[in-house]
Amino acid sequence: MNWRQRTLTVPSPAALLSRLPPYPGSWLFARMLNATLGPQLPADVRAALEARRLRLRIGNLGIAFDVSWKDKGFAPLLPVPQPDLIISATLQDLWLLARREEDPDSLFFSRRLCLEGDTELGLLFKNCIDAFDLGAFDLFLRRLPFLPKS
Repeated sequence: MNWRQRTLTVPSPAALLSRLPPYPGSWLFARMLNATLGPQLPADVRAALEARRLRLRIGNLGIAFDVSWKDKGFAPLLPVPQPDLIISATLQDLWLLARREEDPDSLFFSRRLCLEGDTELGLLFKNCIDAFDLGAFDLFLRRLPFLPKS
């Protein structure tokens, strides 16, 4: 078979993203959390999150970000074998959640938002998302050129 007979296949964006090293993404994710949610966390939630390992998994992209609350903010982590809490959803569902177009309960009960691991920590996370002013995400998300504008 010569080169003219071969079919060129281009990997999907998800396949490309899933091959990226995880730490730079976790660093960016920690920075975004510190800018948007960090200032809103009550002291008792900060204490409950201290040194707990959290993972956000974006299933349709095949990527995950690991972070932990340390001292005064979220810090990136190298991937850990067993995080305390794994939060999983598609990019679209996370987008809807951040824009308050879907609430965490409806995403959770329709199994589009999955929480795995420490049940108490998962409940704390879900209750925080309900209470947060997610408008801070709008300012952050508007700066991202690849996400839809509305």
